[in-house]
Amino acid sequence: MTVVLRIATWNVNSLAARMERLEEWLRYAEPDVLCLQETKMSDQAFPAARFADLGYQAVHHGNGRWNGVAILARSGVTDVARAFSGENPDTVAECRIIAATCQGVRIISVYAPNGRSVGSEHYEAKLQWLARLHDEIASTCDPRQPLAVCGDFNIAPDDRDVWDPLQFTGSTHVTEPERRALGRLLDWGLVDVLRSHYDTGGIFTWWDYRGGGFHRHHGMRIDLVLATRALAARSTFVLVDRNARKGPRPSDHAPMLVDIEEAPDAVSTELR
Repeated sequence: MTVVLRIATWNVNSLAARMERLEEWLRYAEPDVLCLQETKMSDQAFPAARFADLGYQAVHHGNGRWNGVAILARSGVTDVARAFSGENPDTVAECRIIAATCQGVRIISVYAPNGRSVGSEHYEAKLQWLARLHDEIASTCDPRQPLAVCGDFNIAPDDRDVWDPLQFTGSTHVTEPERRALGRLLDWGLVDVLRSHYDTGGIFTWWDYRGGGFHRHHGMRIDLVLATRALAARSTFVLVDRNARKGPRPSDHAPMLVDIEEAPDAVSTELR
């Protein structure tokens, strides 16, 4: 089978601070579609022309120094939707979701709220946002069609996805309500693509800047690619690129990429 689509996601934790590293990564990783989170930029400041020079059409949803999400695609983007249905993207307080169709696949880039502390108003707002994400997907997408929801979910799906579960007792990212919210997306018809390839723990996408977390392998897997079952079944390769977390001024997240092979019906059509 031929790989026809490489989908990647990366929380860059400030695009302005990470632009040179991102350009370097685009050149060697060569994703067809890249979802970005925490651009921390306004739409006016977003460097769409710079991405065009690199061969990508880019769409962005951001309003300043916090949050911000984007989708870059080599083949172009159509049917762009910024914010949740019914929201005015120009006035929404937090820019955390953008969707577009790329090469026949519906792509959604998401940056879920952190939640800060269990029981706080921020934690409750996180659960509400995750419920709204589920309802948005359920009302606008079809689980039988190719869909990938990519980004920083700020949830470690299970205890394999944190370096030491005891260290996270009573903390956000690992609570049952958060994991149930993620489970609702899976029940709707999405698959955690990395987990479908690797059953073992210790694969992380985020490491705290403090305390040498990266070098001590004290991390969490909170960046996910969730795909509808038929699309996930076509995935042939998944990689968390730890090299992109090394070197000067890295993001605290590493990018993840997924290779998708050609659909069987496309092959059979060519052979007829």
